[in-house]
Amino acid sequence: MAFFSGNKQADDQDETAKNIFLFELVQKNILVTGANGQLGSEIRRISANHENNFKFFFTDVAELDITDLQAIDRFIKENNIKYIINCAAYTAVDKAEDDVDLCYKINRDAAKNLGIAATNNNAKVIHVSTDYVYDGTANKPYVETDAVNPQSIYGKSKLDGENELTKACPESIIIRTAWLYSIYGNNFVKTMIKLGKERDTLNVIADQTGTPTNAADLAQAIIKILDFSEANKFIPGIYHYSNEGITTWYDFTLAIHKDAGITSCKVNSITTDQYPTKATRPKYSVLEKAKIKSTFNLSIPKWEESLNICIKELLSI
Repeated sequence: MAFFSGNKQADDQDETAKNIFLFELVQKNILVTGANGQLGSEIRRISANHENNFKFFFTDVAELDITDLQAIDRFIKENNIKYIINCAAYTAVDKAEDDVDLCYKINRDAAKNLGIAATNNNAKVIHVSTDYVYDGTANKPYVETDAVNPQSIYGKSKLDGENELTKACPESIIIRTAWLYSIYGNNFVKTMIKLGKERDTLNVIADQTGTPTNAADLAQAIIKILDFSEANKFIPGIYHYSNEGITTWYDFTLAIHKDAGITSCKVNSITTDQYPTKATRPKYSVLEKAKIKSTFNLSIPKWEESLNICIKELLSI
């Protein structure tokens, strides 16, 4: 491509073309699947702040069926995708106990498809997984090398998805997270605010321990991992991410009501046995975050701070 001809108008046009050409060379194309979910929506919200480095392609099932390997492969080729952020998942934990085939199709088979297509096209994958891969019998925060032993169809399907993705595409980062909430979609925080305003009393489980995760924080962390990978190198492996701190669903609810200014609803603590569910939840699923913090130079906010930020935004909408 010749960029200078001696004719000023033509040279100005060529200079513009050159800048566009060089800009496109610098930009890296990112595919975000499950873009209409909590995490995908948060990534979409901050994507405009990173347009100098990345060009994002946001897809959900209507735009790209990730259970269709050929469709994924074609999309990656046509759009020259370098990174895939897989936010898509079947997350209806109790429903999954009956809807087994669809759960595995999305959580296992689609992850495998993304890995195969990524390897075929020299792309890399950042895949979001869950604390449900653990059985919840620990008494200290789980590290990435601790034994996995999922107790639900959801947890088993997500673990199988991790394994299939890693086999298909070793150049993958897997981020296990927990207790995700945001201003988008349906989640525990929004439900507790709604019920707190509607009811005089609520019964909430107090013997399941973990850490809430504001999806906005996880979205920022994923973008920082992309920035780090571009500046240094992509470091595949399994990582843990949640906000800092430890709580129970009961204490989490008290904090939600406090931040939302809800004083008319009494919250009672109950045990897991008093609230039976079809799927088994981990009783303890606190995640140790030292690895992701040291590898990618991340700082992680405390859950109380991030909850307060989210609720202020929810109340302002």
